[in-house]
Amino acid sequence: MSMNNSPNVFLDPNANRFQVNIINESHDNNETSQEDVGSDPPHYEETSFTDEAHNRLRISYRPGKRELYDNFLQNGEKTEASLHPYDTHNKMYYLQTFGHNTMDPVPKIDYYRNTGSVSGNKLSRPSLLEIHEQLAKNIAVSTGSVERVVNGESTTGDEPADSKEEENKTGFVKFGWVKGVLVRCMLNIWGVMLFIRLSWIVGQAGIGLGVIIILLATMVTSITGLSTSAIATNGFIRGGGAYYLISRSLGPEFGGSIGLIFAFANAVAVAMYVVGFAETVVELLKESDTLMVDESNDIRIIGTITVVCLLGISVAGMEWEAKAQVILLIVLLVAIANFFIGTIIPTNNEKKARGFFNYQASIFAENFGPGFRSGEGFFSVFAIFFPAATGILAGANISGDLKDPQSAIPKGTMLAIVITTVAYIGVAICVASCVVRDATGNVNDTVVLGMSCNGSSACGLGYDFSRCASQPCDYGLMNNFQVMSMVSGFGPLITAGIFSATLSSALASLVSAPKVFQALCKDNVYTGLHFFAKGYGKNNEPIRGYVLTFVIAMAFILIAELNTIAPIISNFFLASYALINFSCFHASYAKSPGWRPAFRYYNMWVSLFGALLCCGVMFVINWWAALITYAIELFLYIYVTYKKPDVNWGSSTQALYYVNALDSALALTTVEDHVKNFRPQCIALTGAPMIRPALLDITHTFTKNNGLCICCEVYTGPRKLCVKEMNSGMAKKQAWLTKNKRKAFYTAVAADSFRDGVKSLLQASGLGRMKPNTLVIGFKKDWRNATPMQVENYVGVIHDAFDFELGMIIVRISQGFDISQVLQVQEELEKLEQERLALEATIKENDFEEGKSGICGFFRKARTLNISKHETKKDSTINTIQSMHVGEFNQKLLEASTQFKKKQGKGSIDIWWLFDDGGLTILIPYILTIRKKWRNCKLRIFTGGKVNRIEEEKLVMASLLSKFRIKFADINIICDINIKPSKESWKFFEEMIEPYRLHESCKDITTAEKLKRETPWKITDAELEAFKEKSYRQVRLNELLQEHSRAANLIVLSLPVARKGAVSDYLYMAWLEILSKNLPPVLMVRGNHKNVLTFYS
Repeated sequence: MSMNNSPNVFLDPNANRFQVNIINESHDNNETSQEDVGSDPPHYEETSFTDEAHNRLRISYRPGKRELYDNFLQNGEKTEASLHPYDTHNKMYYLQTFGHNTMDPVPKIDYYRNTGSVSGNKLSRPSLLEIHEQLAKNIAVSTGSVERVVNGESTTGDEPADSKEEENKTGFVKFGWVKGVLVRCMLNIWGVMLFIRLSWIVGQAGIGLGVIIILLATMVTSITGLSTSAIATNGFIRGGGAYYLISRSLGPEFGGSIGLIFAFANAVAVAMYVVGFAETVVELLKESDTLMVDESNDIRIIGTITVVCLLGISVAGMEWEAKAQVILLIVLLVAIANFFIGTIIPTNNEKKARGFFNYQASIFAENFGPGFRSGEGFFSVFAIFFPAATGILAGANISGDLKDPQSAIPKGTMLAIVITTVAYIGVAICVASCVVRDATGNVNDTVVLGMSCNGSSACGLGYDFSRCASQPCDYGLMNNFQVMSMVSGFGPLITAGIFSATLSSALASLVSAPKVFQALCKDNVYTGLHFFAKGYGKNNEPIRGYVLTFVIAMAFILIAELNTIAPIISNFFLASYALINFSCFHASYAKSPGWRPAFRYYNMWVSLFGALLCCGVMFVINWWAALITYAIELFLYIYVTYKKPDVNWGSSTQALYYVNALDSALALTTVEDHVKNFRPQCIALTGAPMIRPALLDITHTFTKNNGLCICCEVYTGPRKLCVKEMNSGMAKKQAWLTKNKRKAFYTAVAADSFRDGVKSLLQASGLGRMKPNTLVIGFKKDWRNATPMQVENYVGVIHDAFDFELGMIIVRISQGFDISQVLQVQEELEKLEQERLALEATIKENDFEEGKSGICGFFRKARTLNISKHETKKDSTINTIQSMHVGEFNQKLLEASTQFKKKQGKGSIDIWWLFDDGGLTILIPYILTIRKKWRNCKLRIFTGGKVNRIEEEKLVMASLLSKFRIKFADINIICDINIKPSKESWKFFEEMIEPYRLHESCKDITTAEKLKRETPWKITDAELEAFKEKSYRQVRLNELLQEHSRAANLIVLSLPVARKGAVSDYLYMAWLEILSKNLPPVLMVRGNHKNVLTFYS
């Protein structure tokens, strides 16, 4: 067996394993004879590529053939012409993989992209059908895109034009992990708390508990950072930050609820940070006595100007915003360095009077323990500090603007947490080692000779601040929020640091809120907000989102009641952290094979602990704000769940549904069947569920919330076409069931015959204990016009059901079940209506544009008239079709198809329980009566008995039903079942079976035997005579049904059983026909003769 068509493939050291051979397979005899002159081997054109050639084609041309390949390369770019891998006319192109000519491509990342991918084209690999089926013949080949096939690319243009357009945009700004994540996170974590509250916190809690508070807050953020890193490295991350991470992990319900409040929290945070900046500026104005109006209005004025400036920076583009962040970070770092430098600069008397003595061991020892005052405690101080540790999602929130978010988010976020934590601990320890808790600020408060210090470090250093114990002082860690300014080498730099911290946090929030909100709106989770999904410019900037964020920020700046809203905002952020941690835990717990994060330093139980810790911290910070947060989130969760957005993100919630279902199914296999737990689990042969809705409805009525229902369809015919049609319709038909709120599954099989298909379904359907035990089938109304094979298949299905020990239900309604013709007519009319509307729209558009006079207006008028004439013609066509289909559009059939959807009025369900089949005949109608639509129907029981024992038979049946706890309205004992039917009824039966009788007794033996061989399906005289009594009974039963149950809402009747090999198919069909003819809806039921009812507890 030849391994390759080219003798040089294995000799070329640079040849790649993946090549294209251009093979001459001309079928022109003349050309073949010319090229085959001599004994030279056939010529093969080698096309290969290597990494060094950057996937460029290297082609060797035969003389005179170069023009054939001129369109392979166009200025070194790929051509867009299509290429089929084979052609029987001229040349054949194969992808050569591992030395074989094949259509199988090598693994390539572009096959795994989403359709709308902005990082590369999605390519389509050859389908399994293309590889598996025989090679197609006579397919025209264009030689224009050999390179696309060589590179394993798609030959079909299935990529949307808009995504390609987006990919071709130039100047798309993307950030690395430093500028995009590290800088943003550091700026957002370092807030004003560092400069004006940290000294107070360490004064209250002491160095020991202060460090614990910082580490506890860091533990929350670090666990969240680890969870964020795990989720961010589990696949490609797009824009949306926390919302994207949560929604793709837990689904749209959690993602949609937290995304909205997270975006709102960021918008309000802009106002908080801007007001913090404005308050600092107003303090400076107040010191210099240059207030514009008053403190409150000055804050509003300065805040408004600041927000407008920040909005201008943001709208200018992410590049400008990033530059501004870098400048602010430099200022902030200089301010922090200025503080540390100030701690080692020798102090002066003024600073000593205010409590600053440089590094002193006595001060460190005194401040190491806690000194809580004014009702403060560990948790209250922790609640004040914790917002200073937030901001770790600042980088993740612009995930869509990062070059490599999978690498940038873990590196930048975790490093930012480490750096800021070290800075917080360093500042806390340094300031508590240099400054005492209380100081008067009076340089004359020095120690007098002979005075007892009582362990006071200030006293030991020469100052007496003892009066601070009895009266308030203005300086020291506990009293002065400007301690860092006092300690620093140059005080104004601390003010600049405060400005930098507030403005950078405000800027980060101003960018984060619109980005997250835009991602939420793009997913269309809230349909009313889709207006804000549109982006502008090369970076797809959410300008509309910026404006909305600006409006929200302005509103809260002008309200100026931020002390009330601040705890809620902190809790909004904490709720986001909790859900990110829970997302990581949930994804790990679901054990989905798709959960493969590249970041390995996480643990599912640590993530769960982090989620619980976040929830606990929410209540520590503010219990009522936590309750409000939970209430808002729950409301949004319920809203999104109710709306059910049409998205599928492969969330861990979906994975857990599967795991839970699998575990439950496996657990169910260990549970032994018990008659008390019996429930009808039905296979309904509906075909496509929309074709026979009434059959599905009646089955669904007694299986909904109670048992399994599987709608089945059997495809017969050429296997290739059947399988293709079956596979293409599976999802559509299951979606129809879901849309119409039918709690049922759909499945289909392709088989050589209807009976073979049903046999496969009966054996293979279900899972473990959830296997069907009852077959539901519609009565074959057209059996007299069907072929003998079709009748044999239908009756054979009933025999097979009994062979597999399934219960059997045959449903008959007067109009039949199949409404495919009605649906077809409706579809045609809908298409015509759409055409008519399109024509009307065209006419209106032309009328609207017709505003000019002169010759142009004249011709436009003429064109409108032509369209009007065309429309009139169309309308007449529609009317003709409607009138033509008036007979076909059977209104009664349509009404019959919906009869089981309607609420049944007061009436009865008549149960003709003639034979004991285990109780299925009585259980099915009982289940119907506990349904809302059938609740008003009473059960009437009919059974056979003897004339002289009517009352005794009634008492026996009543006793049996009462033990089964089944309520009934009436019991009727029918004593004349076995008498002969009327002559008219019997004559009708004989006429019905006449076309199918053999009449062998009227013919000689040879002829009779020949007829039996030729038409084995016909009813013989011997058979008819043998089952004459049974035939009498079916005809007589119909008479009794007409007499007693003609007005019933539903008749449930014991199904007669035909003995295999004894009763012919046509005789059995005649029994079913005569038994259920001219009656209300009939259910002919036969259980598998195993108990489905019990009176034991």
